[in-house]
Amino acid sequence: MDNRECVFAGICGTVVGDAIGVPVEFTSREERRRDPVTDMREYGTHSQPKGTWSDDSSMMLATMDSMILQGKIDYADIMEKFQGWRMYADYTPYQNVFDIGITCSRAISQYRPGSDPLKCGGMGERDNGNGSLMRIMPVSLYYAVRPDYWDDSVFREAVKAIQNVSCLTHAHPRSLIACVLYTSICHELIFREGKSVEEAVSLAVEKTLRFYDENRDSLAQQNRDFPEEIRKDTYYRLRDITRFAGLSESQIQSGGYVVHTLEASIWCLINTSSFAGCVLKAVNLGDDTDTTGAVVGGLAGLLYGFEGIPKDWWSVIAKKEWIEEKCEAFSGLL
Repeated sequence: MDNRECVFAGICGTVVGDAIGVPVEFTSREERRRDPVTDMREYGTHSQPKGTWSDDSSMMLATMDSMILQGKIDYADIMEKFQGWRMYADYTPYQNVFDIGITCSRAISQYRPGSDPLKCGGMGERDNGNGSLMRIMPVSLYYAVRPDYWDDSVFREAVKAIQNVSCLTHAHPRSLIACVLYTSICHELIFREGKSVEEAVSLAVEKTLRFYDENRDSLAQQNRDFPEEIRKDTYYRLRDITRFAGLSESQIQSGGYVVHTLEASIWCLINTSSFAGCVLKAVNLGDDTDTTGAVVGGLAGLLYGFEGIPKDWWSVIAKKEWIEEKCEAFSGLL
């Protein structure tokens, strides 16, 4: 895929995955087994029309729009866009903010013009919801489309920027690593070149976690401490992708914890063979369905391309023409 195709696939895949999950958010896995999602639904949990996307896509689109307008990653401007969303319902389908995470809301409310946006995000152990992972796709694409992504200087720049964008709302090391892992997986899916999905994900995880293992001291100098219990214990299941892929559904959790969201997304990606199958598998895990759908939807989009997204799903997405215009503009930045 060229850069334009990657943007449409990753961004639109995220929005579609989000919209598939919105009507059944917070429902249990047992409920989904009794009544599995098989198509785009309407109403449900948030009483929204079919094709409605949530805060996940709103914050992602706000990030992308900031990058388009500024021509770069501007942390303060991104936070201002987030404030416009939270306070005035900018970047929403129907001028209605119907879902917002506590950690995101707290961080956005703390930002003031002239203050340091990188000090707004929560740094505590309980600040590890999936609120930065769900919106990271534009920044991921900004770096993942580069063939030289793994070159030391490029990767260090990418890690710093991705971590900073996460820090706007979620500054704990678990969340930072999750966003970098996600970006690395995006890169390996874009440049898969004959590798299986499992091999691509394994390579991304191995290289990223090795970087954190080998560079703790230099990262600490940037006021980012990554102790061993976080570096090695948090994502230990992903270090053996073949074994991880073989886990049963009961061993995969799908709540709002960032590690669980990333794991569930990777597990669904590896164990399915189409965009629709992947997103539906993720949503039918239950719980935080819109975010799991959004996170895996972006990955599945990059794997199967924009053409792999069911046309009848994309046709009902709210403001789809506006999203396509933004994707077109963002493509010119890459």
